[in-house]
Amino acid sequence: MGGAESKPLSPPSRPSPPSPPPSPPKPPPEYAAPWRTTPWEDREHLKKTLMEFQLSNPNVKYVRILVIGEVGAGKSSFINSVNSVFQERITTEALADATSGTSFTKIYRTFNIRSGQSVLPFVFNDIMGLEAKESLGTQPDDIVKALKGLLKEGYKFNPANPVSDGDEGFRCDPEVHEQTFCLVYIMAADKVSRQNLKVIEKMVHIRKKASELDIPQVIIMTRVDEICPLVKGNVRKIYTSKKIKTKMEECSILIGVPMSHIFPVKNYHEEIDTASDIDVLLLRALTQIVQIANDKLRNVQ
Repeated sequence: MGGAESKPLSPPSRPSPPSPPPSPPKPPPEYAAPWRTTPWEDREHLKKTLMEFQLSNPNVKYVRILVIGEVGAGKSSFINSVNSVFQERITTEALADATSGTSFTKIYRTFNIRSGQSVLPFVFNDIMGLEAKESLGTQPDDIVKALKGLLKEGYKFNPANPVSDGDEGFRCDPEVHEQTFCLVYIMAADKVSRQNLKVIEKMVHIRKKASELDIPQVIIMTRVDEICPLVKGNVRKIYTSKKIKTKMEECSILIGVPMSHIFPVKNYHEEIDTASDIDVLLLRALTQIVQIANDKLRNVQ
């Protein structure tokens, strides 16, 4: 008589491993409130104040603002955008190029800002872009000479040799209005973290020389909509965006300009009409630039 076939014993059940703790929630991308106030509804007042601005020296018609930066940072676009605010239409007087990868600015040129038939009491000078290679872009020594007013209008930049005394483009004994009263660095927000170190070295060298000349300096941080989706959707998020503030702090560390002199803006690029919020950012930055340039003018009297 055969016995019943025995069944193999099942292994004892093991307790399931504990579930991993849930990942902490990602911090919100914006602050609960703007960390810098912006008068979004005061566009016309800001414009009127600049149009009626009185320089501290009645014998000087305008203060000169020099705009520098790496190739493609948006120097010419910034000048065009400021002009667009006052013309109330998109302007392209300072020619810009978005495709070549090399500086589109070849000569030293002054740009007046107009409102209707009125010429405003500040002018911009565009300059050939900075590049990493010594044989390309503008020479830092040319920029230092521009700060002193030693470059003549129409001077053609030579990446191989800066202008020197006796050259056709060199100006001797510049008048007050031919000197620079504010130096503006243009830095692209989406390129700050990968800014070429050679270009940064050139900017720091220029900053040192400008400081020796007691010339105030400002950073305009462009392309903010390219680095932050919040701002791309709504420009008014610019001072609640944590990413924008982080990029401003990076600019400050790289060049040495304090945060109070750094202004994020959106240049006009693909728009065919001006927009109030973009205008307000540009006007706020321009107001600070003109005021500190005028302070410098007051000190040279």
